Amino acid sequence: MKPGFSVTRTRPADRAERAVIDIGSNTVRLVVYSAPSRAPTIWLNEKVTARLGRDLATTGRIPQEAIDIAMRGLRRFKYILKDLEISDVRTVATAAARDAENAEEFVAMVRELGLDIEVLSGEQEAITSAHGVIGAFPNTEGVVADMGGGSLELVAIADNACSHGVSLPLGTLRLPALRAKGIDAFEDAVRAELQAADWAEAHPGPLYLVGGTWRALAAYAMHKTGYPLTDPHAFCLTVEEADQFAAQLTDADPEALSNIAGITESRAAGLPDAAAMLRPVLETLRPDGVVFSSWGIREGLLYRDLSKPAGQLDPLLTAVAHFTEPRGGPQTHATRIAGWTSDVTRGLASGRGNERLRLAATMLGMAQWRLEPNMRLKHSVDWALDKRWLGLDHRGRVMIAAALRGAHGKPEIVEAHLPLASEQDLHAASAWGLAFRLCRRVGAGSRVSLLSSKLTREGDTLRLWIEPGRSQLLSEQVETDLAKLAAWLGCEAIVEA
Repeated sequence: MKPGFSVTRTRPADRAERAVIDIGSNTVRLVVYSAPSRAPTIWLNEKVTARLGRDLATTGRIPQEAIDIAMRGLRRFKYILKDLEISDVRTVATAAARDAENAEEFVAMVRELGLDIEVLSGEQEAITSAHGVIGAFPNTEGVVADMGGGSLELVAIADNACSHGVSLPLGTLRLPALRAKGIDAFEDAVRAELQAADWAEAHPGPLYLVGGTWRALAAYAMHKTGYPLTDPHAFCLTVEEADQFAAQLTDADPEALSNIAGITESRAAGLPDAAAMLRPVLETLRPDGVVFSSWGIREGLLYRDLSKPAGQLDPLLTAVAHFTEPRGGPQTHATRIAGWTSDVTRGLASGRGNERLRLAATMLGMAQWRLEPNMRLKHSVDWALDKRWLGLDHRGRVMIAAALRGAHGKPEIVEAHLPLASEQDLHAASAWGLAFRLCRRVGAGSRVSLLSSKLTREGDTLRLWIEPGRSQLLSEQVETDLAKLAAWLGCEAIVEA
């Protein structure tokens, strides 16, 4: 090593911090998370398909073969966690590990590995999964339906709290035996189990579907409708639409289903039975709609561990700020830019909550400008449409995408996005992007340029004021971007410098 040089070993800012081992009835999964704690990023997601609960409906035991597969996977997971130097590990087990005749033997084997396994009761499983939905959809109300291999958990949520948790023996691995008795007997059996959740019929709000099989149903619906987005999280259906797709799936060929993007072979195998069960569930519970959630029991464990102040943070802004900070989009400066453009953009979009969308779009717009020009538009729009965000519905996704298109100088509305947001909202979001583009153009978005200039809208006049003595900031490109924004808003552009 040459004199004057030294090497300091540091861990990356997005290092692996926490992990959850989820020993389910179908899969045994290790998920490692990195920051931020309010909206954790998945650093590693690995599973083994042990199918521990495959014989619960027949022999009532965990097969030895399944135990062997699970234990091999758990030994591997333990080595990975040791190598990653992760000590904050939660290990939980659900239906198979609490209901099987030989469950205690299996749990003892897991403990011998040195894993501090916690076998959740049916109520604990339901409540933990509900906290995952609460973390992903703050301030919502409805009923959570989390379906795993061994059970279906139902729990009510409202005011960021949950109640009435119940676990029903209606997991994907138990359904084939029930359905083999005929569709009438199957639906009668489902309705009989749902009597334990009679409170759900009177609970307002949608039905939040949690679990991989439900996400496969969402993938099917998105495929059939030519949906413009790819992430099933926050995908919504009316009850009538959900029932229609469920009816199509009840007798579908699993091999054909596995050819659809987002549906694996293992999910395709259980999807027809799950769809057959969903129909009497919808009929009995009568929800206001159906929403798919990618957050469930694992994320619920993390969310419940947060302090109250941390849990109250906006998950969207927290995640976007964490993503854009190292890419040139710090939230503090994005807030200044959003303030500079606020007079022009205020009141353009309908409804509430648009300012948080505009701030998120501003941070992503700042990161957009750090990309190579040939990648800038596509890459940043992909962030908006396809990257997993929390606290963001699909209307918000296409509005942020429209803002990023505007920031790139292409404000034209994408027709495929009109089913998700109104033309007014998409037009407004494009204006957000055009205003951000102008701000960047005036003085590279610097703090000094923001303090020495002002953009205002008065009736049909759009005025750009630049502090006397700084008129050198004006350029042909500044005037072009001002004119483009003015035309988009139906205004006359005026410069004062």
